[in-house]
Amino acid sequence: MAADETTIPDQHWNPFTQLTHSRREFLRNLSIAGMGSVTVGWAVRPGYSSSPVSTMGVDFLLNKEKVHLDIDPRVTLLDALRENLSMPGTKKGCDRGQCGACTVLVNGRRVNSCLTLAGLCQGAEITTIEGLADGDTLHPMQQAFITHDAYQCGYCTPGQICSAVGLLHEGHAHTDADIHELMSGNVCRCGTYNNIVAAIREVQINGSHSKTHHSV
Repeated sequence: MAADETTIPDQHWNPFTQLTHSRREFLRNLSIAGMGSVTVGWAVRPGYSSSPVSTMGVDFLLNKEKVHLDIDPRVTLLDALRENLSMPGTKKGCDRGQCGACTVLVNGRRVNSCLTLAGLCQGAEITTIEGLADGDTLHPMQQAFITHDAYQCGYCTPGQICSAVGLLHEGHAHTDADIHELMSGNVCRCGTYNNIVAAIREVQINGSHSKTHHSV
């Protein structure tokens, strides 16, 4: 369902420092939901269903499209993307923020979506692997990963690519060693790290990452 036309992404959104009224309201809802689940756990005998937890509304841009969700305040961005918004490109790996398979871009910043509550994304602009390409034209980073065979099984690849795009826009990687270090949060169990670095370096040297859409 489309969000209200007046919804504008908050370019200063930060899930770690945001102290707005909406965040306080979200945390209040989360606390109530948590208390409810504890109460239900003590009061309801096994085999009996409990009353559903109250949902909350959240509006944001997903791959340039406005979306609205009414979700349990405890739902992570990863689960919202996969289960509610049919974006399976974002992978569920460790579900603990350790492997990076679930990396997406939130207002251009790379985040682990398994550790980010969807309710905190109000007004944000989110880009997943599905939103990087321009129609049939691949994002330069996607093309570079193909050119340099920077994948094998491919499970970690969406997170690797999103993280690489965010990395270049951070502007802190100047050497191969920098790239290795700053991409260390993305695990490739197939071990294609040197190919990944080569792909990132190609995009960096060509300067093509600066030609992509404004939020990433």
